[in-house]
Amino acid sequence: MLSEEEKEELKAELVQLEDEITTLRQVLSAKERHLVEIKQKLGMNLMNELKQNFSKSWHDMQTTPAYKKTHETLSHAGQKATAAFSNVGTAISKKFGDMRSHSIGYSIRHSISMPAMRNSPTFKSFEERVETTVTSLKTKVGGTTHGGGSFEEVLSSAAQASAQSSGGGPRRAEEEELQC
Repeated sequence: MLSEEEKEELKAELVQLEDEITTLRQVLSAKERHLVEIKQKLGMNLMNELKQNFSKSWHDMQTTPAYKKTHETLSHAGQKATAAFSNVGTAISKKFGDMRSHSIGYSIRHSISMPAMRNSPTFKSFEERVETTVTSLKTKVGGTTHGGGSFEEVLSSAAQASAQSSGGGPRRAEEEELQC
């Protein structure tokens, strides 16, 4: 229990603290207004400050050991992925080259013997990308597009073109295509 005298002292101290807080708020408000005026005179605005804060935060984050380690790991993984894709591309090119050298006029679509592979999402995605690329190339070269054609049609026409350039002539390529 507090005595009456202690209660009066605490009440007086409370009033004094409230007055000091009010004074400090007024001083702080005046200083903030002065700060805004100085920034306006210097041409500084909120957007510039946000940019500076963001730049500083980004720099600070990039210098952390965790960021550096993650960056190194992802960079290394990217290099490995690039090498793997390059190897796959080389293997595919070699396989197409082998197929072309072993059988002139042989239709590429008949070399794919596994229907399951042709229906896989990976193959479908590859097929769509090739179709998009062919359509894009036809447009850029100025050739006419016949609705883009299916992947099989594109591969078939590529095989025919290859057979023609190998000396088989258009007649031979058509005959072999009918025989397949």
